[in-house]
Amino acid sequence: MRPRLSSAASRPAARGTDAAAAARLRRRTKALGLGAIASAGALFATEFARVWKLGKLPLDHGAGDGRSRSGASRLVHESRRSASQVRRIVKEGYNVSSTRQNSLLAMEAAFVTTFGTTRYITYTIRNYGRLGPIKNVKVGDRHIHHFVPGMLLAFAAGGASIASASQEMDRWLALPFGIGTALVLDESALLLELEDVYWSEEGVLSLQIAFIAVSGLAALAYAIRLLARGESRVLESDWEIAARAWDDLQGLRRS
Repeated sequence: MRPRLSSAASRPAARGTDAAAAARLRRRTKALGLGAIASAGALFATEFARVWKLGKLPLDHGAGDGRSRSGASRLVHESRRSASQVRRIVKEGYNVSSTRQNSLLAMEAAFVTTFGTTRYITYTIRNYGRLGPIKNVKVGDRHIHHFVPGMLLAFAAGGASIASASQEMDRWLALPFGIGTALVLDESALLLELEDVYWSEEGVLSLQIAFIAVSGLAALAYAIRLLARGESRVLESDWEIAARAWDDLQGLRRS
């Protein structure tokens, strides 16, 4: 007959198993986080370059008067232009870009910003009780978790997008939808466990789900960009033709 291990002898083995599982959980979460940062950063960089290129076309083709300037005056002119027209270039490029690509970019930006901000706010409230006027919301004795306004916001934005006849609204409705989705997924572990595990080891699941969502949105944006490559090229070609036509018109006016 095999001797039974005492409870005292089995505790170190259990603690070792728990420590190994916790280490694997941290490594997995770190890998997902690094993947989310890399994918979101690459998406923002490539999309900003695309928007900047489209927004800059009218200036490239319409700034004929800058060609006759001297080197020094041209440098001053370019520096003033770059300082004063960055917002205009980005706005112009964003407006002529594909609505689908803009919507995903806006949703990704809103999701990442809201998730990071929410984590900072909840960490500060947990340690200091409040962050300025922001503190835990209670109705009677019931604590209102932030997934509740997140659900309402995502539901309202999604419903408005479906009901709206204008596709142009989608690029703006993507912002509240991304905000609401981030608020919900930030407490996804609570919704799955039906228990407030936000700061416990089980709550790390919320981080993992949010990181996967960030990477998934970035991958979806890249997929749509590849599928709509022909559409983007036509749009960019039309925009270039319009910019050149404006340049020719300015030349005719000067002559």
